[in-house]
Amino acid sequence: MATERDRLLRRGRRLEVFTVLWNSAEGIVSVTLGLLAGSIALVGFGIDSFIEMSSGLVLLWRLQTRRDAEGAERAEAVALRLVGISLLALTAYIAYDSVSALVQRDAPKASPAGIVLAALSLVVMPLLARGKRRVAAAINSRALKADSIQTDICTYLSAILLVGLALNAVLGVWWADPLAALAMIPFIAREGLEALRGERCEGCTACGTPACTCPN
Repeated sequence: MATERDRLLRRGRRLEVFTVLWNSAEGIVSVTLGLLAGSIALVGFGIDSFIEMSSGLVLLWRLQTRRDAEGAERAEAVALRLVGISLLALTAYIAYDSVSALVQRDAPKASPAGIVLAALSLVVMPLLARGKRRVAAAINSRALKADSIQTDICTYLSAILLVGLALNAVLGVWWADPLAALAMIPFIAREGLEALRGERCEGCTACGTPACTCPN
């Protein structure tokens, strides 16, 4: 049992290392392309990548250190709350960015490189999220599950960015991106609040502490 759990923890750490490296590169490239094209959507996507990177760093800390049951429970609760904070930060930025784009009627220039980046992210992010969910279910980690939701959100933003850039480049529909982003806000905010409250794992009645870690 210990050997299997150690293997799962190593897999979880590898997924988070990939998350940090991928989103660091994605954030730098996206923000650079956004500034060059005058694209609020691309810059916002890059900032989301940096938030996702910070979430990956939190989960690396969570999965790195060995602790007793009580210590693991506390670490899980702290990690889950930090992921929740990053989700709410993402919600606030999307709201601000979308409203600003609609008010300013600021249509980005066509960015073929941005379209390629969004399409690539749309392929990679679902695979990464699925891997995180599998490990989270196996080790019963609510924090890792919440982080997988943030990776799902990155997938949705990739789709929004791709559609927005494509519609703007082909048809000049500048408002498609901010409207789609605004529609995502209730889902993101709900998941962020649940993580911040430290929702307990399913079926756990042994303790009253948020984000308790049940035995496998």
